[in-house]
Amino acid sequence: MTAVAGPASGTVPVAAPADAQDGRRRSRRRDDRRVAWLFLAPVLLGFTVFYLYPTVRGMWFSLTDYSLLNTPSYVGGANYAKMLDDAQFWNSLRVTGYYVLVNIGSQTLLALGLAALMHRLTRSTVLRATLLVPWLVPNVTVGLLWAWLLDANLGFINHLLYGLGLDGVSFYSPSWSMPSIALVNTWAYTGYTALLFYAGMLQIPQHLYESAALDGAGELRMFRRITLPLLRPILALVLVVSLIGSFQIFDTVAVVYQGKPIPETRVIYFYIYQQAFTYFHMGYAAAVAMALVVILGILTFVQLRLLRASRSDLA
Repeated sequence: MTAVAGPASGTVPVAAPADAQDGRRRSRRRDDRRVAWLFLAPVLLGFTVFYLYPTVRGMWFSLTDYSLLNTPSYVGGANYAKMLDDAQFWNSLRVTGYYVLVNIGSQTLLALGLAALMHRLTRSTVLRATLLVPWLVPNVTVGLLWAWLLDANLGFINHLLYGLGLDGVSFYSPSWSMPSIALVNTWAYTGYTALLFYAGMLQIPQHLYESAALDGAGELRMFRRITLPLLRPILALVLVVSLIGSFQIFDTVAVVYQGKPIPETRVIYFYIYQQAFTYFHMGYAAAVAMALVVILGILTFVQLRLLRASRSDLA
């Protein structure tokens, strides 16, 4: 605002020209952008160093013949052609897919049940803290613990099954090996997943449940008609994160089998590790890793589209 002389009071406030005001707004916006880039700089630097550069480097190695002992030599798509004809690659992909289905299926169902019980029956902080305990235990420790519990001679669970007249469970049984690995990780991560679902349920307005209860709806019907539809964005997030994490299963298999898994448990991550650091086929290992990136990208896109993750019924 500017001031000019007036007939009575001496000065009359007059608005500044529109061009001057627009100039100040543009200057302020430019200043905000500078501050924003300043705060984003450390994140962008970390992303470039730890994600973007290794990805580009891995793409280059996937087109070379490289064994850590020689200079990479360009071979084009030879590694990818070899991968398509590699029976062990397809077996590791099939084994990983089986693990993902069992792990995500059991983990999601159990987590939804636990979250619904906490939401509708109790909101105890002690219970929530207890559910997080298995998730806080390192995966190597989890593998060692369950390797002892399911030991054919000393395992407590197998002794319990024998006492009930049932057959024991072994990590080395072809029919029980992968389900055992999947259920071990289900035990470790169900509590954390349940808390994510529980946090999503807390965002659902309570009056919806009260109105449904007045109309005579039971808990199961309210769960199907209210909780699940309104929980869809959180469900999509959990399924995507669980999918990516399940495809990265490595440490449990490496610990339980002491670095020598049977074919029924040789997952894709362990196959990449073997090719890179056991046989020193770094170029081929990079090609398999790039193929895994593409597979995960496609599956994530399909999940997000099917679950309409960008929309919420609460909006």
